[in-house]
Amino acid sequence: MHFKEDFIHAVWKYQYFDKQGLTTVTDSVLEIKKIGFQNSHEGPDFSEAHIVIDQMDFFGNIEVHIRSSDWNVHGHESDKNYDSVILHVVWVHDTEVRRKDGTTIPTLALKGKIFLDVLRNYRRLINTRKQLLCSDFLDEVKPIIKFSMLERALIERLQQKSHLIHEEVKSTSGDWEEVAYRWLFHCFGFKVNSLPMLKLAREMPYRLVKKHANQPLVQEALLMGQAGFCYQDKPDDYTLFMKKEYEFYRKKYQLKEAIYPAEWKFMRVRPGNYPPVRISQLVAILSKSPNLFSLLTNQVRTISDLEGLFRAKPNAYWEHHNQLSKPSGKPQNRLLTKRTLNHLGINFIVPLWYAFGKFTDDEGWRERCFDFLQEIPAEDNRIIAAFEKEDWSPENAFDTQGMIGIHHSYCYPKKCLDCKIGQNLLRPAK
Repeated sequence: MHFKEDFIHAVWKYQYFDKQGLTTVTDSVLEIKKIGFQNSHEGPDFSEAHIVIDQMDFFGNIEVHIRSSDWNVHGHESDKNYDSVILHVVWVHDTEVRRKDGTTIPTLALKGKIFLDVLRNYRRLINTRKQLLCSDFLDEVKPIIKFSMLERALIERLQQKSHLIHEEVKSTSGDWEEVAYRWLFHCFGFKVNSLPMLKLAREMPYRLVKKHANQPLVQEALLMGQAGFCYQDKPDDYTLFMKKEYEFYRKKYQLKEAIYPAEWKFMRVRPGNYPPVRISQLVAILSKSPNLFSLLTNQVRTISDLEGLFRAKPNAYWEHHNQLSKPSGKPQNRLLTKRTLNHLGINFIVPLWYAFGKFTDDEGWRERCFDFLQEIPAEDNRIIAAFEKEDWSPENAFDTQGMIGIHHSYCYPKKCLDCKIGQNLLRPAK
């Protein structure tokens, strides 16, 4: 039977093997007092373990492999960090292994000792060809376990995003107004243009934009110019005005060179999501809300509050254009759609609040995030469709963000044994 090393990790962690008359590969009597704490960083797999071999106590670490020879393959025989290993747990023993000082490490071989139920359950998990590996067995999992995993995956997803936000906090010396401004631009890139949008916000700092809070045309000229959109072959009057304003303020504020046009992506992007259109919407929001972070933390409690701040109408020029100097044909409504506002609530507001809560060590922000997500309707995409196909239907964005987290972090990389659902399906019958 073929399996990954994580299976042996799970077997050791949950002690899914027969411990009656347990011995090492050299027939020394083995008793397990404490399995240790699983280590997700460098070094041995489990720390602070306690075992007894031939009535002698040993305290130290446990290392887990498929084969004994993997010890040498991974270079542990010359690594002093592994001198503290007191037991080598493997599926099969194929060679004696030693520490850096030459002493032999006791080995426990699990082949023939793992409970048959566990082996069968693991086999049925890994042999499925479905997008969700556990889909055929989800009805065996209690709702409380599913919910617990949704919450865990959601928190992990928020932690990943908060890490990105904290990087901006460091680079701005803790200026949360600037951070909120940058994160807003990042989110308005809607994945495909998120990086150039973030670059634009970094190069056109919020303090300069706020200087012209009552001059939305100047704000738009600054951003369009710095984005590199004012330089058209056949400019119309509006573009010429944008270019003139930008050139004046570029010299006044000694701005960096504009972003190179090739950094922006237009192919396979809907016209309503073109970067110039999104920048025009950002200007409408920023000219209306000059103290962004303060408003988002003090005046926004619900998705309706966010709509009140963000449903701002851009300059009428953009009703007839998708890019500067390029008419779009029929008039377009440039107010942010309900779907877009929900997206921003999920991907802009909630991660920003969560990151701020982590930064200030205030748990109240986590609950505020959860409450906010539960007000937003469930998302609709191919990942959510895969869960719905298996009769696991989400009620709101709290559920869908958890499902997306489960898919990205556990299902797609096939880390079933790190998932509470997979762990539940692995365990033997009572």
